[in-house]
Amino acid sequence: MSVTKDKKYKQLFLGLLFDAIGMLSFAIPFIGEFSDIIWAPLSGWLMTRMYKGKVGQAAGVVTFIEEIIPGLDVIPTFTIMWFYTYVFKKSKKQTIQV
Repeated sequence: MSVTKDKKYKQLFLGLLFDAIGMLSFAIPFIGEFSDIIWAPLSGWLMTRMYKGKVGQAAGVVTFIEEIIPGLDVIPTFTIMWFYTYVFKKSKKQTIQV
């Protein structure tokens, strides 16, 4: 397995883990929503570390907003970003090169 594939699957695993952590607030009523005050900025920062550049910064803002607004925790933003980076964006580049 190449270094690129290792990074790709490491980011997928971390994304699934971070999405699961974000959804934990549903497991503990009332206290869980309070935990989003801590998790929202942390998840936004983690997103910018995982995905560099303007796309990562935009995803960090989206992740922060998704986590801070009650009820939106079910959106798997880290997983969506992974698919955007490694599936949709990649296929878009291949289409342009043809």
